[in-house]
Amino acid sequence: MTASTGKSPAGDDVARPQPVTAERITVALIPKAGEDLQRLLERTRLSKTDIANRAITLYEFIDTQLRSGRELLIRDPATGDTQAVLIL
Repeated sequence: MTASTGKSPAGDDVARPQPVTAERITVALIPKAGEDLQRLLERTRLSKTDIANRAITLYEFIDTQLRSGRELLIRDPATGDTQAVLIL
């Protein structure tokens, strides 16, 4: 975040935070994704914006890991079973 300087009532220089601009997108969801989104909204009580932001950040993290040669694994703590997750 950048800041601009200005004068306080006492005449001192002060830093003022500049607003962060958000990128806006419009997304057409396939029916399955729309149903998944609805379930997430009900289960998490997060907003569509929060869910979309988290999904993009998570996908970027996973994509980076997979491109680095790592594997994505899910482990069931009750049984100890581990499964590889493939993202096509």
